[in-house]
Amino acid sequence: MLPLGKINREANKPLMTLKQKTEKIKSLIHEMDSVLVAFSGGVDSTLVLALAHEVLGKNALGVTAQSASVPDREMKASRELAGEIGARHLVIKTDEMSNPNYRANPANRCYHCKSELYSNLKKIADQENISHILNGTNTDDLGDYRPGLDSAREHGVHSPLVAAGFNKQEVRELSRMMELSIWNKPAMACLSSRIPYGQPVTAEKLSMVEQAEDLLLSLGFKQLRVRHHGDLARIELGQSEMPRYLGNDDTQKIVRKKFKALGFETVVLDPEGYRMGSLNAALETKK
Repeated sequence: MLPLGKINREANKPLMTLKQKTEKIKSLIHEMDSVLVAFSGGVDSTLVLALAHEVLGKNALGVTAQSASVPDREMKASRELAGEIGARHLVIKTDEMSNPNYRANPANRCYHCKSELYSNLKKIADQENISHILNGTNTDDLGDYRPGLDSAREHGVHSPLVAAGFNKQEVRELSRMMELSIWNKPAMACLSSRIPYGQPVTAEKLSMVEQAEDLLLSLGFKQLRVRHHGDLARIELGQSEMPRYLGNDDTQKIVRKKFKALGFETVVLDPEGYRMGSLNAALETKK
C-alpha cells in the first residue's frame, strides 16, 4: 500500500480498466490486517469504506468527525450510510476551532483541520489496534490546491483510490455498480470553505452558511454553495439549476427573507455558477 508521497509514480503507470482498478484496490486493502477509514459520508470515502468492509469485514472501521464545520445533515447521512453498508462506525468530536491558526483562515487552513482530524484518528486506531488509516482522496483531487494532503502525508495516511488510479468519474461509476445510494451525490466540503481566506472563521458564520444551504436544499436545489462575504451571501448553483432560481420570483423572495433573518443583507447569484475551489482563485491572483 502506497502512502500519499508516492502517488505520482503510480499515476504515470499505463491506463487500467475500471475492473482492473477495482481488483487492485481490493488487493491493496486485502494486504492490510485492519483499516480505519476517515469517513465523511461523501461518495469517495463511502466507496473506500464499502470496499474495506467487503474485503475485511469487522476489521474495517469508519470514523466520522463531528465539529462546528460539518453540517448536521452530513452527520446524519454518514450514520445512515454506514448502516446501509453494514460497516462498523464511530463518531468522534474534533475541535479545530480551538486552533488559532485554523480560525485565522489562512490559505493552508485545511492543513490545520486535517492535522486535528488525523491526530484524533491515530488515537482511535491505536486504541482499536488498527494498523492503517485510509482516506477518500482520488486522483482528481491532486490537481487542486489541497493543503490537507500535506497533513495526510505527514500522518502516514493512505489513499487507496489514488494508489489504484481512480478518478472522480470512476469512483461514481463503481459506486453506482455497487448500488451505493450516494453514487451521484454532489461534492461536499466543510463549511469553513465558504469563507474567503483571511476572513476569520467563527461559529456564527458557519451556522449562517449551514442554515442558508439547508434552505436551498429544502427548496430542491442539489449542487450548491453559499459563500460568506460579511453581510453579503453569494450563492453558487449548478448550471442546470440556475434557470429555476432566476425564473421563480417566489423562490427568490423566500431566499432573501430567510437569508436576511440569518444576517445577510444582500443576496447575489454567482453568474458563473457552482465550481469547486472558487475561493482558490484569489490565491492565483496573488501569485
